[in-house]
Amino acid sequence: MTSHQSKVAFVSGCNGISGHAIVDHLVRQPESEWSKIIVSSRTPLVHFWSDPRIQFVGVDFMWPHERIVERLAPVCSLVTHVYYTAYAHSKDFKSLPKINVPLFQKFMDAIDAVFPKLQRVLAYTGGKYYGAHLGKLKAPAEESSPRYIDDGDNFYYNQEDYLVEVQQRRKQWQYNVIRPTGIIGFTPHANGMSEALSIAVYFLLCRELSSPAHFPGNEFLWEGVDDKSYAPSIADLAVFASTHDHCANQIFNHANGDVIVWKNFWPKIAQYYGLKAPIPKFDKARGHSSNLIVEFDVQEWARDKKPAWEQVVQKYGGRMDVFDWVSWDHWNWALGRSWSTLLSVNKAREYGWIRFDDTYKTWLDTWTVLENAGILPKPQPLGKK
Repeated sequence: MTSHQSKVAFVSGCNGISGHAIVDHLVRQPESEWSKIIVSSRTPLVHFWSDPRIQFVGVDFMWPHERIVERLAPVCSLVTHVYYTAYAHSKDFKSLPKINVPLFQKFMDAIDAVFPKLQRVLAYTGGKYYGAHLGKLKAPAEESSPRYIDDGDNFYYNQEDYLVEVQQRRKQWQYNVIRPTGIIGFTPHANGMSEALSIAVYFLLCRELSSPAHFPGNEFLWEGVDDKSYAPSIADLAVFASTHDHCANQIFNHANGDVIVWKNFWPKIAQYYGLKAPIPKFDKARGHSSNLIVEFDVQEWARDKKPAWEQVVQKYGGRMDVFDWVSWDHWNWALGRSWSTLLSVNKAREYGWIRFDDTYKTWLDTWTVLENAGILPKPQPLGKK
């Protein structure tokens, strides 16, 4: 371990899936390990943890440097470990660097200036590093895989390079990078890439409409192998890596440790809502290409389904506005790929991280937490229509 003295954490993006999971992980650790947990977001805190070690500081890292420093300095002088999970999503992949690059650079400049006791900075990047969003990934991707030629579009390259650049200025702290694949987890508000929430709403609508749960993706995904990252498990790896000396200045992929095949997985998760999932009849004439292919566009399918969602909520509970949380466009992309996005976790295993998560269980656990939070209705009371 870096030190047995109690540590102080600073978690950015605490309202997001990844940030929320790290805070949840830290509050389960004893005070002798983590004496204080400072959480930040540019928006007010959505979920209030009951742990008295939590302190919220509202800050937008796109503010001018002086304003950020003024906000952080009074509360962050004892911070030892920083977790960067902030991410600004856009439907247009090419526009992602415009905000995510300066966001991270301003963040790094601020914490390097304000946190005198800093020991470790850990940043989340992800499968986009390998071109998982473009079909350029050679699966399973390893941390040593060479970068592809991206013409400046891959903001994760900029972020990781700047992380190292800032660390080299004074060499007073060390760093880690965690690269997860598709993240499954809870957040108490809308999120641009919450696949588990999107599919739950789809299933609940199918049930309300007495419709089978047709698979909207393509034949490649139906027959192919996929993997996922469970947000609490990513948090576990993040804290493990950032608190062990032998992991200093290392980059680790994250995946649950198993793989799924959608033709088996889709019917299995549909059963949670009492639904049947017919075997798709794919259009063989389409073939395979690097372009996105879907059997039907869920974004188009959902255009007239809001009244049905309101009926679901009126009957069984949940939140009316959740229909507007659903990232139908992202789901089209996730199930319209004609390439695999598998990440190797061999390196994390070699460094001593041994956690394994059953991906099927992580989906059910995520839905249970969303139900307990009153965001989704529980499936059990729905009964037969």
